[in-house]
Amino acid sequence: MDISIIVPLLDEAESLPELTEWIQRVANENQLSYEIIMVDDGSSDSSWQVIHELRKKNSNIRGIKFQRNYGKSAALNEGFRAAQADVVITMDADLQDSPGEIPALRCMIVEDGYDLVSGWKKTRHDPISKTVPSRFFNWFTARVSKIKLHDFNCGLKAYNVKVVKSIEVYGEMHRYIPLLAKWSGFKKIGEKVVEHRPRKYGHSKFGMGRLITGGLDIASILFVGKYGKRPMHFFGTGGALAFLFGFIIFIYLTVSKFFFDKTGLTQRPLFFFAILAMIIGTQLFVTGFVAELMARNTPGRNAYLIEEKIGL
Repeated sequence: MDISIIVPLLDEAESLPELTEWIQRVANENQLSYEIIMVDDGSSDSSWQVIHELRKKNSNIRGIKFQRNYGKSAALNEGFRAAQADVVITMDADLQDSPGEIPALRCMIVEDGYDLVSGWKKTRHDPISKTVPSRFFNWFTARVSKIKLHDFNCGLKAYNVKVVKSIEVYGEMHRYIPLLAKWSGFKKIGEKVVEHRPRKYGHSKFGMGRLITGGLDIASILFVGKYGKRPMHFFGTGGALAFLFGFIIFIYLTVSKFFFDKTGLTQRPLFFFAILAMIIGTQLFVTGFVAELMARNTPGRNAYLIEEKIGL
């Protein structure tokens, strides 16, 4: 199979027939074998019924239906698990991403050797309430991650299948998948200017709450990427410094008591500060040990209630 196309969706019943027909036409014109994995993230409309009907007409269509809404990251993660082709394409279901970009994106993976190619919606057809926060996050993420991309949040991306099988996506981290890939050791990350079309059906699922959750998620990625496999390096270092600082103060007070200042130790505020520092240092050490045990023994965190599957 040449390509696996993953389409996460929420209440997009109107756009699905047109989207699948467009993908089929592009695949046939370019002689590409394909599968379309539609992940219904707890839609309240008739999206799942539409997927059933589309499957009857096209056996390349597969479906996963969540029992409730988990978010786009969860939908992508399940799609990644199910993907079978060597090249994986992700795209939104709202027809704002053009399936006509698929052959060129695949070519960049197969022939140019990229691990991941992100679409860049250089010309956007979105309201200012969506474009301004998006530009800020793209600028901030590029600065923090050192990855030279203009549009981290573009839903249209292409991956070597090794990438999607090596990363875990949860929370709102789908917008930071290039950073997750980099942390996993995939360094050849590129971008391609892609067509962005006006929304034809439905309404945007973007909310202002994502401004907060997005910032929290990138902080999580940076922390987990650096210390997720060795939490003792983070907590242990802080604990050692705090304990050592408190111990040095305690030694100083003890020497001072016998040779310079006859004031009782418990009568000096610095004594309580030293005790506090050593207690905090010990607690950080214990936290580090517990985190090490959890990191080495915790099973996968991604477990979602799936109501039904089609073709998988």
